[in-house]
Amino acid sequence: MHRQFTRGRLFMGRLSRGDDLLGALQGKCRELSVMQGEVRAIGAVACARIAYYNQSERKYELVHLSRHLEILSLTGNVSLKGEEIFLHAHVVLGDEEGRAFGGHLVEGTEVFACELTIQELLTEAPLSRGMDDETGLFLWA
Repeated sequence: MHRQFTRGRLFMGRLSRGDDLLGALQGKCRELSVMQGEVRAIGAVACARIAYYNQSERKYELVHLSRHLEILSLTGNVSLKGEEIFLHAHVVLGDEEGRAFGGHLVEGTEVFACELTIQELLTEAPLSRGMDDETGLFLWA
């Protein structure tokens, strides 16, 4: 499946220290009424929660990182899940020794500093997610 989109509005800004990274990014998308698009961010976090999807067991395994880390890369997409604007994001975080940790961004990552870019994408019919029985994940329909 491939769909064609045109670029809509482009937003750049930052999050506040202490924000929950996933919640604040998703909140910005809702606040700006971005129903589909791309999200990117860089910065630093005070602590992080990421997840790895165990394909055999079809469940996310949580990883807690209780230390200061740099956001080396955060990339995500925005679409609808039911009637709600939903952000799906992955993040790569780095420590003071140059080690990297990455995974699915989940709630519980505390922002130290974060600069973000949201690129709205436009199309005739909204991009929505539905349960994919083959993977056990909510994927684009």
